[in-house]
Amino acid sequence: MPTSEPSATLVVADLVGIFVFAISGALVAVRKDLDVFGVLVLAGTTGLGGGFLRDVLIGATPPAALADWRYLLVPVGAGLLTFWFHPTLGRRERTINVFDAFGLGLFCVAGALKALEYGLGPVPAALMGMVTGIGGGMARDLLTSRVPTIFRDELYATPALSGATIAVVGSRLDLPVLVCASVGATVCTLWRLLAMWRQWHAPMPRGPASV
Repeated sequence: MPTSEPSATLVVADLVGIFVFAISGALVAVRKDLDVFGVLVLAGTTGLGGGFLRDVLIGATPPAALADWRYLLVPVGAGLLTFWFHPTLGRRERTINVFDAFGLGLFCVAGALKALEYGLGPVPAALMGMVTGIGGGMARDLLTSRVPTIFRDELYATPALSGATIAVVGSRLDLPVLVCASVGATVCTLWRLLAMWRQWHAPMPRGPASV
C-alpha cells in the first residue's frame, strides 16, 4: 500500500483522461442515436471503466471513481457537453478515434504510475497501465455492439503498453513524474494516431481460416 495519496500529477492525468475518454463514449452514444441518459451512461462507462478495473486489481479500494466526487462529475460534464454540442465535436468515427487516442495515452501512464505507487513491480505496473487504457474503450464498444478497438486491425494495445513501459522506466530512473507521464503519453498517442493514419496492422493469421 502507498504511504501517501496519489500525486497531483497523476490525479490530473486521470481526470483529463476520463474527460477525453468520456467524450469518445458520448460521441458513440450520439452516433447510435441514444437519449441523454444513454449518452451519460456510455460517457461514464468509457471514462471510468479502465481506472475502476485498475483500482480493483491493485487493491486501491474503494476505487477513486467511488471515493472522489471529481471522478463522477468529470464524465457527467463531458457527456452533457457532447450531448449539447455534438454537431461541433462531430459524429464521425475519425473524431471518436482521435479522442480515444488521447485518452489512451493519458490513461496508460496514469495507470502504470499509480500501480507503482501501490507497490507493483515494473512489469505488472506496465500491464496495469495497458489495462487502464483499454478497459473503458472495450466496455464502450461491447455496450454498443461494436467490435472492440483492441481486436481490430490497427494497433491499439501495443501503443498503450509502450507508453506505460516508458512511464515505468522513467520512474525507476527517478525522473520527475511529469516528465515520465508526458513522454509516455505522447509516445502512446502519436503511435496510435500514426497507426490509424498509416493503417499499421498487428500481425494476422496467414491463409484461409479453417472451419
